[in-house]
Amino acid sequence: MPFAAFALAFSSAFVHALWNLLLARARDSEAATAVALIAGTIVFAPVAALTWELDSGVWPYLGASATLEILYFALLAAAYDRGELSLVYPIARGSAPVLVAVFSVVLLGTELHALTAVGVVLVAVGIVLVRGLAGGDPRHVFFALAIGATIASYTLFDKAGLHHAKPLTYLELVVLPSAILYPLWISRRKSLQSEVSASSLVAGVAMFGAFGLALAAIRLAPQAFVPGVQALRETSVVIAVVASALFLGERVSPIRVAGAVVVLAGVVALALA
Repeated sequence: MPFAAFALAFSSAFVHALWNLLLARARDSEAATAVALIAGTIVFAPVAALTWELDSGVWPYLGASATLEILYFALLAAAYDRGELSLVYPIARGSAPVLVAVFSVVLLGTELHALTAVGVVLVAVGIVLVRGLAGGDPRHVFFALAIGATIASYTLFDKAGLHHAKPLTYLELVVLPSAILYPLWISRRKSLQSEVSASSLVAGVAMFGAFGLALAAIRLAPQAFVPGVQALRETSVVIAVVASALFLGERVSPIRVAGAVVVLAGVVALALA
């Protein structure tokens, strides 16, 4: 893999873990998420405008994906207000590609690759380790799995929708409803002003930046290395777990770290299948 593509893919993983860390460490993750969505959408609008291109076939996919994005941000912010980043993030990120693989095989009739089966098993084992052998609050695991389900669902719509629009145009339009509706909903019961801070603003820009870096990495990498780029992005799972211990003071056991690594191995297997 060209070094530039490697560096961009790894940077995308780091930036993705960063914005999740910033939202998780906020005093009010829901209000911070609302502020981040507004900031990111505004900052990214000129970039999207410069690359604007779409056709009429995009709207059904865009509508479905945008609806799921609202649910995704609502679940994510609620999970970070209640649970730990080191538990929620790896389970959500790990379960999503598993569900995409299952949906593809069951609903679309895609052939089951051996690496897909290996990846599913590894992610399942990793999730058990992340949760902890002694269990833990099942509500936090439920939140994480629900987030994974929304990621898997909007990923399937996005794969079809991106045939009808440029990626940056699509990203701006798919997040825009979340940046309008989610803050309106949260502001009815919470003050957004309390979370207008550098951290929330950086998180908002990083939401879009992670995608832009990944897109740049895919464009630079030869076609044969694109699955490797996608797999490398998932190192964010381990980055987030380590960061939660270093910056959030979460008690991350060696078993949870091992679980995150096993989840990463499973996601890599799914990406290479």
